[in-house]
Amino acid sequence: MKLELDRGNGVPLTDQIVAGMESWIRSGEAHAGAKLPSIRAFAAEYGISRFPVIEAYDRLVSLGYVESRHGSGFYVSARGHAALERGGASDPRRAEDESNYIMEEFHHPGGTLKLASGFIPEAWRDMEGIAQAIRHVTRTDRLATVDYATPLGNAALREHLQARIAQLGIHVDASQVLITCGASQAVDLLVRYLLKAGDTMFVEDPGYYNLFGLLKLHGVNMVGIPRTATGPDLDTLEKELARHRPRAFFVNSVFHNPTGTVVAPSVAFRLLQLAREYDFKIIEDDIYADFQSSPSDRLAALDRLEQVVYIGGLSKTLSSSLRIGYIVADRATVKDLADIKVLTSVGGSLFAEAVALAMLERGAYHKFLERLRRRMTDALGAAARTLESSGWQLFTAPVGGKFVWARTPHIKDSQRLVECASSCGVTVAPGSYFRPHGQTSPWLRINAAYADDPRAQAFFERAMTLASDREAESEAEAKTETERASLP
Repeated sequence: MKLELDRGNGVPLTDQIVAGMESWIRSGEAHAGAKLPSIRAFAAEYGISRFPVIEAYDRLVSLGYVESRHGSGFYVSARGHAALERGGASDPRRAEDESNYIMEEFHHPGGTLKLASGFIPEAWRDMEGIAQAIRHVTRTDRLATVDYATPLGNAALREHLQARIAQLGIHVDASQVLITCGASQAVDLLVRYLLKAGDTMFVEDPGYYNLFGLLKLHGVNMVGIPRTATGPDLDTLEKELARHRPRAFFVNSVFHNPTGTVVAPSVAFRLLQLAREYDFKIIEDDIYADFQSSPSDRLAALDRLEQVVYIGGLSKTLSSSLRIGYIVADRATVKDLADIKVLTSVGGSLFAEAVALAMLERGAYHKFLERLRRRMTDALGAAARTLESSGWQLFTAPVGGKFVWARTPHIKDSQRLVECASSCGVTVAPGSYFRPHGQTSPWLRINAAYADDPRAQAFFERAMTLASDREAESEAEAKTETERASLP
């Protein structure tokens, strides 16, 4: 085996090692059971640090190409070799598995605890308030149960949404609000409107996995910009802007999915400066706005919708079934988006819009939000304390929203935690699902609303045991290599 490693091409050494060894195994030169060089020997041969080699071997194990034998070393996997002979390697991060996870998230009756779910528990919803609103609509607006909504959506509902976003400093006319079938349709309409196959769009890394699949479907090129505790990494963003001409950048300003972070004011201002300088649109996804008690700066408010298009919705709080999302933009953009909406879906649900309006008008939604925010804040604090006391590492202390982005030490690929979680009756998604091109990640998204479940608690403890075992394996391998190196 001879790999070509280039420190100057900008590709991480770990990725180069993984790609090179995959190619070597695929070539047929490696037979099942062939022993690989030790980590120390590999690092010495190529004149590099042991750390990228350790990460690369861990990744190759998780991909099924290589197996680790305790105290002996690493070998070409018979399972991975057999998969190659059938026409392809077994890759747990492949698109089909990602799609399966997305579908699995909707199977609520299943017996497993969906710890990575994007939903709040059913018991936390205002079921009685929704039922009362439905009864009110069926008594007072019978056409709402059978008719289409207008292309822009219910006028009274748009006025209520206009008033809500005014509290965030976004001052618009109701004609600048377009109601959609959830935020997902809002994203789809904007991708259709702003982009065509071959265009480039910047996305956050990690970020919204459904967006990544949608962009692939439309043939749009993605460039991932690392998400930090204060927002998109501006240094990386400026470097990538010098190399690419993106049409748009998709950003979560508040309670980012999956890290839960908020864009800092200084980052927001610089981001808007760059959008004007390089002439790209910012799609500001603010779907978790209603989880925030004290409003922070929104890009749309600072920019006054010149370079920003704003997305909001009620699905994450009020009801996922009602599917109420909305887009806020300049009038010309809203008109064009309404035309696309008519062509692709005719109209929205007049009934869902009427029920949502009833909840807003009757004050039920406001009271529900106060309870939900308190409950979610308590759950986030408890989840953070539990994870840290168990030895987990947090990306940052959660400040709101639903998610905690966390990892266990010594485990480089969170795919290894999927089976560990399953043994506790818990479903999790590896962090690679939240990365634009499925790159390996040690992180997991944890919905704090479910973190106090005994199954989640058992998983947190068992994952740390797995991490300790991995640390012991690494130390044993290092000791063995040291002893071998000292032999005459």
